[in-house]
Amino acid sequence: MQFGRSYEEFEVGAVYKHWPGKTVTEYDDHLFCLLTMNHHPLHLDANYAEQTTQFGKNVVVGNYVYSILLGMSVPDVSGKAIANLEIESLRHVAPTYHGDTIYGETVVLDKWESTSKDDRGIVHVETKGYKQDGTVVCLFRRKVMVPKNNYLEARGGEQPGRPVPATD
Repeated sequence: MQFGRSYEEFEVGAVYKHWPGKTVTEYDDHLFCLLTMNHHPLHLDANYAEQTTQFGKNVVVGNYVYSILLGMSVPDVSGKAIANLEIESLRHVAPTYHGDTIYGETVVLDKWESTSKDDRGIVHVETKGYKQDGTVVCLFRRKVMVPKNNYLEARGGEQPGRPVPATD
């Protein structure tokens, strides 16, 4: 299974469809809210959400949706990354609710070689998250510094640091 890409493997215009999707449970959402100290009742209080909001039910906290999509993209985009340099934009386009399944895909917008080190490059991508019915819920653009093949070769190849099983 591939885990990330080297600079040479990225092509402008390529689309990576991340698999599998993730069904968001109430537990997932509430735990994320509590871990990140986001106690807004829209996310935690069903009565509040039902009685006082346009949504009529709890909405999954947007940063959790973003985090799911960022994580989904790692095997296709940043699994070999040297650094995530910038989140250029982040838009929450539509609400996600408990029980929705999130899917994602990333398109390569641009790429260029590093001007300071010849063993790496920058890849500019946009990730789109959508629900089971195709409704887009989240869009974000980021820039990722990725290694060139010579960087990987100098550090142990595809799986640097992986131990070899001891023989009996």
